[in-house]
Amino acid sequence: MDYSCFTNAPFELLRENINYFIEQQIQPEIGFEGDVLYRRTTADYQKISSKLQQNGLNCTIHAPFQDLSLGAADQKIREISYDKLHKAFKLIEIFRPQAIVCHLTFEEHKHSYRADSWFTDTLAGFSLLLETAKNHATPVHFENTYEKTADQHIKLLSSLNSPYARFCLDTGHINAFARNNWQDWLPALSPWLGQIHIHDNLGKRDDHLAIGKGNFDFTGLFKYLKEIENKPLITFEPHKWDDIEPTIATFNQLIKDI
Repeated sequence: MDYSCFTNAPFELLRENINYFIEQQIQPEIGFEGDVLYRRTTADYQKISSKLQQNGLNCTIHAPFQDLSLGAADQKIREISYDKLHKAFKLIEIFRPQAIVCHLTFEEHKHSYRADSWFTDTLAGFSLLLETAKNHATPVHFENTYEKTADQHIKLLSSLNSPYARFCLDTGHINAFARNNWQDWLPALSPWLGQIHIHDNLGKRDDHLAIGKGNFDFTGLFKYLKEIENKPLITFEPHKWDDIEPTIATFNQLIKDI
């Protein structure tokens, strides 16, 4: 069962190591956290995109999410959040990604007291962004982060009701933040599943370890995907450079064995 695979690559890391990605034929999931969207120019992005395309490498985009909230109570925060996300979505035209990943950023202890207004504003913001992605036939994959259950994702994806709105299952976040199992998210979200972020931990913090260094049930997850014949995009997300090759090797062996 062949998967289309990518590796976590913040834009600055990719820019500094573009030759390594090309030599190793590693397809990047390009991240835009921090102030990179305000510092780098269109020419900077076009240069990297051209190198990837000239060497037959596809990519995905990981939109920024830290400190952002489309569902914030403060209108100014919502506007700033949308503006930054829109900057990332405008890069779809340059990079031609296989998908762009976004976070809902719903946190039970913060937002449950105003869940309806949070959802209304979040839906409004993502509806506009989805239109930008649809213009380029690029799916938007909504990743679980601090959510404890699948409820918010099901509600959002049902409301968007678009073939371009999909779900990104993050294995490490299930372990560290939801503190439950992949079965608590699938099969409920399987109809929308378009991508999986792969990294491991021991359920205490979001360590972004290589596969096998934590306790996530990767074997069970991929047996399930094989049974339902779903081949989502795969992104490897270890945060240590030395963990990238072991993660890819372990994943390839895992897929071979099931």
